[in-house]
Amino acid sequence: MSTSTRSGLGRALIAVYAVFALSATGRSLVQLATKAGEAPLAYSLSAVAALVYIAATLGLAEVGPSPRRLAWAACGFELVGVLVVGTLTVADPDLFPDATVWSAFGQGYGYFPLVLPFVGLGWLVRTRGSHARS
Repeated sequence: MSTSTRSGLGRALIAVYAVFALSATGRSLVQLATKAGEAPLAYSLSAVAALVYIAATLGLAEVGPSPRRLAWAACGFELVGVLVVGTLTVADPDLFPDATVWSAFGQGYGYFPLVLPFVGLGWLVRTRGSHARS
């Protein structure tokens, strides 16, 4: 079994996170630049999601001084975020006048935002072997 997040399924996971980082960043920047006043909370949450996806991508790609800690924190935050925002948007759709990346548990993105943190955290558990100081 490989102990690197940069091998096998880890490479695909990093690629998916990178795509989400790019798409969430682009979406949030356009929304904040063109219509921030319409739904500031929703657009700000999309920007937060973008930062979380960037952090997860870097952490899983083992970039930086403490990449595994970064990946754990990002995937954990993402899981909490998608569950909380998803629950709020389903329970009270009027809370957010426009959708976020995590609205309805990521329904607008094929529920990938709901599945992704579970896969990311699972991959971190699977690859923790030689990374005792994660």
